[in-house]
This record gives sequence, C-alpha cells and structure tokens, in this order.
Amino acid sequence: MLRLPDLRVALDATPLTLTSGGLRRYVEQLSLALATAYPSDTYTLLSDQKFEAPEGAPGNLRAVTRPVPRFWSWGVRGALRELQADVFHGTNFEVPYLGKTPAILTIHDLSPWKDPAWHSGAARVRQRTPWLVRLGRAKLILTVSEAMGREIAGHFGLPAEKIRAVPLAASGIFRQLSTPAPEQPYFLFVGTLEPRKNLAALVEAWQAVRAVRDIDLWIVGRERADFVPFPEIPGLKILGEVSDTDLPALYSNALAFVYPTHYEGFGLPVLEAMQCGCPVITSRDPAVTEVSGGAAMHTGNTGELAAAMAAVAGNPDLRSRLSAAGLLRARAFSWALTAQKTRRVFEEASGAK
Repeated sequence: MLRLPDLRVALDATPLTLTSGGLRRYVEQLSLALATAYPSDTYTLLSDQKFEAPEGAPGNLRAVTRPVPRFWSWGVRGALRELQADVFHGTNFEVPYLGKTPAILTIHDLSPWKDPAWHSGAARVRQRTPWLVRLGRAKLILTVSEAMGREIAGHFGLPAEKIRAVPLAASGIFRQLSTPAPEQPYFLFVGTLEPRKNLAALVEAWQAVRAVRDIDLWIVGRERADFVPFPEIPGLKILGEVSDTDLPALYSNALAFVYPTHYEGFGLPVLEAMQCGCPVITSRDPAVTEVSGGAAMHTGNTGELAAAMAAVAGNPDLRSRLSAAGLLRARAFSWALTAQKTRRVFEEASGAK
C-alpha cells in the first residue's frame, strides 16, 4: 500500500470566532475530518483572534492564537516558519501577501462582489482578495461546487486548472429522528439572517399559504447586523441561534425546509435538511441546484414559492417522495470524502504529490 507523505498544514481559524453559520461549520468539520483521517499529519488552526479548537479534536489538531499586530502582513509568516508548515490553507478569502509557504485559498462564493448590500462589511475582502488572486499568492483556488468554480474562473479570469471544486457535507449529527411533532405544523428556515437569504419573500409566501392553512413558520439562525427584523406576525417564530444538537429534531419534524436564497456557493443547510429526511423547497440558484441533485423543489419567485409550500403542505405523498429523494441524495456527501479531496489539494500545492 502506497504511504502518503506526512504533511504539516496550517489553516486560518478565524471563522471559528463566529458563533454559527456555514463558514464556522466548514472550518470545524473539515479540520476534524482531516485530522481524523490522516493521524500522521499535523493540523494547526491559526488566528490572531481568540477561538477554541473544535470539540473532540484529536491530538494532531492544534489551536494556536497569535494576537499580534499586522497579522496578515508578517505575524502569520512568523507562525508558519515556527510551525514548519508545508502548506497554508486560507479558509475564508485570505492568505498572506508574502511568504515562502505554499498557500491555497478558499473562495466560497462571489457574494461580496455580486451585491454590496449583501455584505456591507466586506470591503476588505472586495479589495484584498482580487489582489491575492492576481499576484498568484495562492497556488490553487479551492471552492465548494462546480457551479462556483466556473463562476470564479470567469470573474477573475483564471484558467480552469487553477481551481479545485470540493463539495461540503452535512455533519453526522444531522439524522432523521422519530420524536413527537408539535401540535402546530410548521415550515422551517435555517441559516444566517441576512439580505442574501431572501427572507422577506419567504415570509410573504408563507402568509399566502397561512391564509388557507394554519401552518407556522419557524426561522432559525444568527442575526447579522444588517438583518431587518420582522414585525410581530401571528405564527411567525424567530428562534435565533439554536444549538446543533437541537437542529436535527427541528428538521425532522418540519413540513418542509424552505430556503429561497438569492445566491449560494453551496447551500449547506439544504443538505442538512435532506440528511434529516426533511422535504426541501429552495431557489433555482445554480450551486443549490447542483447540491440538491433533483431531490428538491425549486422556485423562482414569491408566487412559485407559495405554490410549492402549499403543495407540500397538502400532499403527504409528495412530502414522502421528497424526503426519500433527499435522504438518498445526502448519502453522496461526507466530510470524510471532503477531507480526502482537500488533502489531495494540499499535496498538490505543497509539492508532495
């Protein structure tokens, strides 16, 4: 059996300072899967901000905080030298401007450039990331779907061979549960509460359905600063952040998971819902359509969204078909597979391959 070369990998851990969301989930689950699958490697989560290593981290996954000024200019380079890192993984749009350590850069999506209203606090990313790409500071660009890979190539004028698309996965905690359902049926949304998620259309579509059927809408997620709260509406429950251990039951008992997002790089909550056997209604965004693989209902406007929600609410057979299709689709993804494909990119960038 061919033995893989041991690697010393440093990963930007800054997303772990967030309390929830897809960025945090990416770094947490990827680092755990890598360290578990490759015990001879050393993985170091590195940031200038305080954070904690993921729960259950094996011994070869370490957390290092370096609260130094000008971290991305010279602080991270010093840390990489001390760690003798073979490769640095910029997990969230950033790698050092300078340095000898080979780097790969994850660009999750192009939302900072699509609409400034979606990311009012992303001026640094909009300015910095294009320069990092132009300078070739990252040997390879990593992204999370084939659709996003094509979009990144076109936006930055990159050749396809410079980009590697590695899909994400739902955590193993997301599974179909048999728990008592609440007396009042509900639709469910899970995700960061921000303009890009199209929540106003979701509430409008739900209200049209509720005029005919007594169904609640539960919205779960961290409120970003630019989220505009809804007024009090009978049947609308804004639950805020919910622990990961509580989410599987919410998914499992919902009539449907409804995710009318304007734009995604992947759309991880779609996969989480499917893995819990929850029927999915979502948008026609290319990345989400790729991830769903034909196992979801896709809508393009508020009227179509309301019609899909009404159809799912009134048709148990449709719910069953969507649930079964989603469970089957979710089996095509795993963090072990994500780790395997990501490590190949590390090998390629470091010259070990």
